[in-house]
Parts: sequence; structure tokens; C-alpha cells
Amino acid sequence: MVHLAPVAAEVTADELAELFLDQVFRHHGLPESIVSDRDPRFTSVFWTRLFSLLGTRLLMSTAAHPETDGQTERVNRVLEDVLRSYATSFAS
Repeated sequence: MVHLAPVAAEVTADELAELFLDQVFRHHGLPESIVSDRDPRFTSVFWTRLFSLLGTRLLMSTAAHPETDGQTERVNRVLEDVLRSYATSFAS
């Protein structure tokens, strides 16, 4: 399952944790696992501890091999297509 939410270009780990709890946890409950591309916001002590306390596994894709995270790559392509279609609808 994918859940997207708009955020500022820069977001702190604390802000992201609050957004996660408000936008994802509130609607879908706690995920059994999350796949991360090793972004520092997800590998920080804060996230590691939060997921440990909640009993959720934080799974990391292989460093320098983003293709191992196929689900994220697919979502990115679909989102790009949707945004392109939306932007094109206002071009004329």
C-alpha cells in the first residue's frame, strides 16, 4: 500500500514522524514493515527507536542499488505520470 502526502521541500525527522502518525497510522494502523532507501531521516536514531518501540521492522534496501526497491521505483513512475497528465491538462 502506498500513502502519499504533500510536505515542504525540507522536513525534519520530528515533523515526518508526526506526519506519519497523523496521515498513515491514523488511517491504516501500524505497518508490519517499511522499506527505506536509507535516507538519513529514516535511519536516524529517532526512527530506529520509534519503530523498535512500536514493534515495527525498518527494512533497508541495499545501498547504491535503488533498483532493489522496485515498489518505490514503480510508485515514483506512476506518480510522475499522474503529475504529468495533470500539468498537461492546464497547458492549453
